[in-house]
Amino acid sequence: MICVLSGGTGGAKFVDGLRQIMPAEEITIVVNTGDDLLWWGLYVSPDIDSITYVLSGMLSRERGWGVKGDTFLCLQAMGQLGEPTWFHTGDRDLAMHLLRSRLLAEGKTLSEATAVISEKLGVRARILPMSNSRVETRVLTPNVGELSFEEYFVQRWFQDPVSSVRFAGVSDAEAAPGVIDAITSADAVILAPSNPVTSIGPILAVPGIRPALMRARGKIAAISPIVGNAPVAGPAGILMQAQGWPCSIAGVARAYEEFLDILICDSRDARAAESVRQSGLRVHCTPTIMRTADDKAALAREVLSLAVPNIVNTERGKDEVAGTPFQRLDRES
Repeated sequence: MICVLSGGTGGAKFVDGLRQIMPAEEITIVVNTGDDLLWWGLYVSPDIDSITYVLSGMLSRERGWGVKGDTFLCLQAMGQLGEPTWFHTGDRDLAMHLLRSRLLAEGKTLSEATAVISEKLGVRARILPMSNSRVETRVLTPNVGELSFEEYFVQRWFQDPVSSVRFAGVSDAEAAPGVIDAITSADAVILAPSNPVTSIGPILAVPGIRPALMRARGKIAAISPIVGNAPVAGPAGILMQAQGWPCSIAGVARAYEEFLDILICDSRDARAAESVRQSGLRVHCTPTIMRTADDKAALAREVLSLAVPNIVNTERGKDEVAGTPFQRLDRES
């Protein structure tokens, strides 16, 4: 089993590649829920939605979020009624939020609601929220005060300077059922090319998850969302600097230094990789930009070949990989 820690569009793209080269049943995705919000009275979990949509074949590849072919008539109508419309929820997307909200109102946990929706949509991989407790990513800005992550990212287009980031409620949270076991027992744990601060950071902040990573039996690999001195997309650079980390692969390595075995960075960072290797961390350079389905599959295959060499022969195609037995690869001392 492969365990992926994921958030944002980079995480969804990587999972899309991973499902092309190995059986979906052998993939567990632990998903960031720090972006979750109440929108028009409905419980919305943007990162869980993106992973669910990509695994069910529903994701809009043009936008990178939401449902393909969706319409926005409800959004238009709500705007005419004077309701906020900055969070662009599509009509088919609303079905997800309505069902989740109903299941939560009936007493189900977020994990249980996610499992019900996954089954209804034919998703065979296991999707686990990082926690069933409410944890909210809050971004402190010097000009407008504290914002939720979606307010900062979507409503204000991440144009505000950032003083700090905190995860409200995390000290009282617990990892969702199955999360710790998925991390510790996986053949490999892969940190997707997601924002280290606000996509992976909330997951790592949940009590018990960092210790689980430190005792995981499989290799732990992370894919850098930074190329050169800029993020592939989004505000990762601004947020990393607010944490005191450089916007570079060195900053990514620093974010995960307690438990990381392998850092995968883009080929354009070959020179910077030499410097990071001096710290003793294994660094591998390869193309990491995922524009096409082939790009996604190629990156996933490369990552697996590094983290679990026995799981995939990079020369084999998808059908052969699906029949390849999993073998344990213990962490080196």
